[in-house]
Amino acid sequence: MKREASRGERRSIDTEELLQLAAAAASEVKPTSQVHLDLRGLCNFTDHFLIASAPSMRQVRAIAERIEEQLREKQIRMLHREGDRDARWILLDYNDVIIHIFDEETWLYYDLEACGPTLPNASWSGEDIEAP
Repeated sequence: MKREASRGERRSIDTEELLQLAAAAASEVKPTSQVHLDLRGLCNFTDHFLIASAPSMRQVRAIAERIEEQLREKQIRMLHREGDRDARWILLDYNDVIIHIFDEETWLYYDLEACGPTLPNASWSGEDIEAP
């Protein structure tokens, strides 16, 4: 699915390409875990979640910054960012792909791995994640 051009956006990008770029950027900073949740047909506000965890708040910030930097270089505009103050959970909203980056304590609190088996098309990994 192609992302619709929004005001101020310079480039249209395929959702799967955006997911690949974000996953590759996150992997460069070595997250502890990464998961891709394919939410097409299950959710009305996004198509994909890319979720990563890191052992420290510094690394959570580094992952978020790397993703933003890589996507900005491709002229992909972020719609919204949350969680900068504490950096325990940073959310990057790219419309069809929403990226969540957690510190490990927050990751464990939300117990995302328990949700994985109940969701179709969930990919759990510490490596690069390929979009469908």
